[in-house]
Amino acid sequence: MSIKPDRWIREMARKHEMIRPFSAKQVKKGVSYGLSSYGYDIRVADEFKIFTNVSCSVVDPKNFDSKSFVDVKAKSILVPPNSFALARTVEYFKIPRNVLTICLGKSTYARCGIIVNVTPFEPEWEGHATLEISNTTPLPARIYANEGIAQLLFFESDEECEVSYKDKKGKYQGQRNITLARVIK
Repeated sequence: MSIKPDRWIREMARKHEMIRPFSAKQVKKGVSYGLSSYGYDIRVADEFKIFTNVSCSVVDPKNFDSKSFVDVKAKSILVPPNSFALARTVEYFKIPRNVLTICLGKSTYARCGIIVNVTPFEPEWEGHATLEISNTTPLPARIYANEGIAQLLFFESDEECEVSYKDKKGKYQGQRNITLARVIK
C-alpha cells in the first residue's frame, strides 16, 4: 500500500462501494465505529438470533436446526452465559478482487469476555456479514445494536486472485440477513 491506510480505505469505499454505509471518520458514541487509522470498525445491526438449547441437544454444522435460535430485534440484547448469538453487520460490503479482509473483535467487548468471530471476507465476496458473538463469561452479556462490534483489516495484493469467491459461486454470496451454516450435500 503506497498511500496512507485510512486514505486507501476511503478511496476504495468510494471507488468500489466497498463499504455501505461508510463513515469517513470514527464515531465515538457508545462503542466507536467508522474509519480508523489502519482499518474500519463495523457495527452490529438490531437483528439477532440468540442461541438456545431448549429444542435440541446437538450442534451439527451439517444439519443446523434453526429452532436452536430465538429471533430478536432490539436496541440491545443479552447473550446468555457461556453461549452465543448471531447477528449481521449494518454495513454491506463489496470486496474488490485484489483485497482480502480479516475481522477482529473490538477491545471494549474483548475486555468483557465477549468474542466476535467472523471468517475472512474473500476477494469479490459481497453482502452483510454474519457475526458470531460469544459470551465466554458465567454472566449474561449485553450487546448494543448500531454500535461498533469489530474491526476490519484490509490486505491488498499487487495482483488479482485467479479464482474469487464470486467465481466459485460461494454459498454466502449476497447475503442480506443473518445466515445460518450451509453445507452443500
